[in-house]
Parts: sequence; structure tokens; C-alpha cells
Amino acid sequence: MATPQTVICIYRVAKGNEAAFTRLLERHWPTLRELGLASETRPTHYRGAEQLDGKPLFFEIFEWAQADGSKLASEHPDVMEIWERMDKLTEARGDRPNMEFPHVQELDLLGQT
Repeated sequence: MATPQTVICIYRVAKGNEAAFTRLLERHWPTLRELGLASETRPTHYRGAEQLDGKPLFFEIFEWAQADGSKLASEHPDVMEIWERMDKLTEARGDRPNMEFPHVQELDLLGQT
């Protein structure tokens, strides 16, 4: 059996958009799960400390059900609607993008082996 691909999402939320962004995070994983793109394991959400420019960092950690989950997700209008709204609520910082999605193999942040 292939090891699930864990994704760590880092979002740089624009000041004042925290509540709206949190609502989108609450829709994100269920939408991916309903489409069969994310695993059954519920995501882990963290809110990091505010950065020097006042933008809070939000982290979301979940597992794709398939290795090409991100590509497949981008083909679904429901997912794209959420991603586009997330993008509008976030801002870049310096040379860092407003949203980052580093994929990590065999990472045990969800408490699974």
C-alpha cells in the first residue's frame, strides 16, 4: 500500500480576514473528502503567531487520497471556488507567496504511521 501524501498548507491571511478565512477552512477538507480527493482523516488546523506585518499564518495539514490529488482538485468547480476565495483573503509577504502547499511524503503529523 502506498503511503498517503501529506500536504502542509501555509496561508498568509490579510489582517481583518481571519473569520472569513476560518469559515473557508471549515469547508475546504469536507469538499475535498466528498469528491474522494482527501483521506478520511480529518485535517489539523493551526493558527500561527502574527508576522511582523500583522498577517496571521494559518496552517492546514491533511492527506490526499491520491498522489495527484492537487491536480485532480483543480479540475472541480467547488474546490476552485474555495481556492479562489482563499486567495482573495490572503496576501504575499516579501518573496513568499500568499499560499504555499509543500507536499511531504511519509510525514507523521497526523499521528498515523
